[in-house]
Amino acid sequence: MGKGWKQTSKVANAQKKGLVFTKFAREIQVAAKLGGPDPAANSRLRVAIDAAKTASCPNETIDRAIKKGAGLLDDGKIIEEVAYEGYAPHGVGVIVECQTDNKNRTASEMRNAFKKAGGNMGETGSVGWMFARVGLIEGKKSGTFDPDEEAIEAGANEVEMEDDGHATFYTAYEDLDSVRTLLVQRGWQVTACEPSFKATNLTADLSEEQLKEVQEFLTVLDDLDDSHRVYATIS
Repeated sequence: MGKGWKQTSKVANAQKKGLVFTKFAREIQVAAKLGGPDPAANSRLRVAIDAAKTASCPNETIDRAIKKGAGLLDDGKIIEEVAYEGYAPHGVGVIVECQTDNKNRTASEMRNAFKKAGGNMGETGSVGWMFARVGLIEGKKSGTFDPDEEAIEAGANEVEMEDDGHATFYTAYEDLDSVRTLLVQRGWQVTACEPSFKATNLTADLSEEQLKEVQEFLTVLDDLDDSHRVYATIS
């Protein structure tokens, strides 16, 4: 499900809470709702299905999520994407993307989390100016390669490599699908492909103790059941 700030993967967190299949089902449902139920014509849905299958999510759960997103099933619950903005302790800007069937519940949980940590949940746009809307693609490729060359050849604007060999490519928002296609052609196994945010105004001069406090708060946000991605103005 990708990364926002430098947190442990959302999949790992979800497994810890026993909610991994629910997380995948929500992403599949949202993807099907936004781009249609045909994975061949909906890259976000295709990637979500592949990720769910890799995690051994039951086919029945996947099929049901697709049908719900496409409007073919009606159980009274509609998964929506909603974003919340605010400031973490020490002036760090935060955007939390959520997938929820109850926006009132999610908003209340967010407000409580910000308040408890001494932060401040703001209105839409309150910290959005500190981020750029981008496309995010994550994946892994075997063999020896130059990450920067891979990014250039695929048309990505930037690439970040992790110690475990996974790469995160940032693209222009409108180039998301074309870059994903080229990366797959170059041998990449894509594990996430979706719109994202990238901090453009990083909060500077945080002490080690302050940074730890911020990271602990971001982990609390990330662990909320409805959280999908957490973005912050720290590196």
